[in-house]
Amino acid sequence: MLNKFVVVTMSLALLASAAMAQQGAPATASAPPTVAATLDRQLSTLEKEMVPMGTDMPDSKFNFVPSGGDFKGVRSFGDQLKHVAMVNYRVGGAILQEKPPMPADMASLQSKDAIMKVFEDSFTYAHKAFATITEKNLVEPIPALSGNGTTTRLWLAVLLIGHDRDHYGQLVVYLRMNGIIPPASRH
Repeated sequence: MLNKFVVVTMSLALLASAAMAQQGAPATASAPPTVAATLDRQLSTLEKEMVPMGTDMPDSKFNFVPSGGDFKGVRSFGDQLKHVAMVNYRVGGAILQEKPPMPADMASLQSKDAIMKVFEDSFTYAHKAFATITEKNLVEPIPALSGNGTTTRLWLAVLLIGHDRDHYGQLVVYLRMNGIIPPASRH
């Protein structure tokens, strides 16, 4: 019973979030939004906010790590982008139930161009995964990321969106600490 409660709660939260994101683009009676379109809209919003952050950070600052506080062991700006890309690939692969096509040497990527390519490609792959989510398979049990037990495509999609939002917030701080106004804040 708890599992159904969690699924219903997550579904309602996701749908409410998607409704807010649509602002001015309500579904028509003849064409209600699909599950895939609703989830993909959230992913698209993240992509439109996060990719320009990487573009705006100078090459020389991709190794930036905050200092002057309790920042021991935190990821650099570039490592944040690689981490988000890795999660996008892993979650996308779990949704698609396939091995994700992420580079085996992701940790060794150092240049801004190489990191940005993998980062952008990870969103393309996540879009591909989200496009396969339907009302029929939304809560169908599939293997969990850990390999232990099962999860659902809905849980994985919400995980990816929430995870990327968390790192979006961290990237905002990194940009501001370098005197760069995040693209989504420029009005």
